[in-house]
Amino acid sequence: MYGYDQNVGTQGYAPPQQPGGYGEQPLYPEPSPPSLGDAVRAFTTGSMSAEDFQVVFSSSKVYCPRGDNPGFLALHNTQHPVIPMFTTLKELRRYAGKESKYFVITGAEVIDLLPTGYGFVLDMEGDHRMVFDAKAVEQMVDFAMRRMYG
Repeated sequence: MYGYDQNVGTQGYAPPQQPGGYGEQPLYPEPSPPSLGDAVRAFTTGSMSAEDFQVVFSSSKVYCPRGDNPGFLALHNTQHPVIPMFTTLKELRRYAGKESKYFVITGAEVIDLLPTGYGFVLDMEGDHRMVFDAKAVEQMVDFAMRRMYG
């Protein structure tokens, strides 16, 4: 017989039954990372470093409005072109309307796919709007590369 017997009798494997053992919740669960919205608020108020923010941003979902063609929608009526992005679907809907089209990617994918020379703005209509110009995006790319490749 391979594996273990689900009906443990005198043979087979019985998982430990003490608290925090296999199959049970640990006594002290790992703290969950902050949401992207929490990280935006912490970063804009100075209670989170740029590096810590980027770690959260990289692994978080980002909501992007889209048009009929694939790709980011850019705003060109700004000093430098920026792409609107949102920390939650609710924030996106506040900006683009209830029936708006969108796609979801991770922050790491944003950094990888953003066209050269473009920045992005998080939560344009939110209380803690963040603007990253093209130079800030380049710095984020450099940071991501250093984390990945040393």
